Amino acid sequence: MATFNPKTISALGAAAGALLLSAPTSVMAQDCPADEWPCDTIEIVSHASAGGGTDTTIRMWLDSADEMIDEDMRVVYKQGGGSRAAHEYAVNRGPDGHTIIGLTQTHLYTIARGNSPLTIDDIQGVARAMDDPSVIVVNADADYEGYEDFVAAAEDGMTWGVAQVGGTEHIGIARWGEQAGVEPRVVPFGSGGDMITSLRSGAVDATLANISEALNLIEEGELKPIALLYDERVDDLPDVPTAAEFGHDVSVTTTRGYYVLADTDPEIVEKLEELILEAMQSERFQDYLRGSGLNPETNIAGAEEWDQQLKEEYEVSLQALRSLDMTDQ
Repeated sequence: MATFNPKTISALGAAAGALLLSAPTSVMAQDCPADEWPCDTIEIVSHASAGGGTDTTIRMWLDSADEMIDEDMRVVYKQGGGSRAAHEYAVNRGPDGHTIIGLTQTHLYTIARGNSPLTIDDIQGVARAMDDPSVIVVNADADYEGYEDFVAAAEDGMTWGVAQVGGTEHIGIARWGEQAGVEPRVVPFGSGGDMITSLRSGAVDATLANISEALNLIEEGELKPIALLYDERVDDLPDVPTAAEFGHDVSVTTTRGYYVLADTDPEIVEKLEELILEAMQSERFQDYLRGSGLNPETNIAGAEEWDQQLKEEYEVSLQALRSLDMTDQ
């Protein structure tokens, strides 16, 4: 187990919305031996904008990690190309042990569609922050008497709201449709928030939402949950069945975690893993997960479990994109 020396001064006092500029990797970082790591500022690269879910998740553990080491940690935003800009930046930095990339499924889709300088074998998972299950939701006044009634209605034609064509909701709904024997019609709205708003306004019949974004609306009676696309029921929605209970075995989650280039020094990868996992034990991060309806014990995971999961999710995503004719890979 690595030992981290606390710092007396934290350099991360900037607001979440501040855009941090970054310089090329220093010679010090490139030549840093594992027993002296870290040798320079550690960057966490986000493909998404400041203030969003990816950024917020990073910042919920970042201050705690920053206090454990003698070098600074900062977020760097590299937006564009559905994470391609973040991948290009990581490749330019090289396996320096000081560049961590924040991952959502967007990264896997970009690689699977051949739009990245990386292949799935070029990345090494370090730690998982959350694994947010998905739930099929409809308006609270929708007249469905359970899951089977909903599927019967879907067979007659149903519109589904999604954030983006080719995104997590679209791919998840398509996979569910194959299992359930229906052909969903999707309508993109640009973001998860707009997707939920459009469902509540009646613009679409259903959508696939994360537990974290739908739980409050379900508890307030604004949305009705139909079924979880997950391996098991969740504590916050104990009466909501899984689609798998009806023979439609599809699991769709929104994952957030962190990776480095695969040829990073394994000893440094281990130290990064320990640093992030320890920071995620902080009260702030644990409360963040619980407040999102997520169990810290089942969401946080180390490098071995996380790397295996993202490789498996890549294969599922690749097959789904092929079925949708959205990749030539």
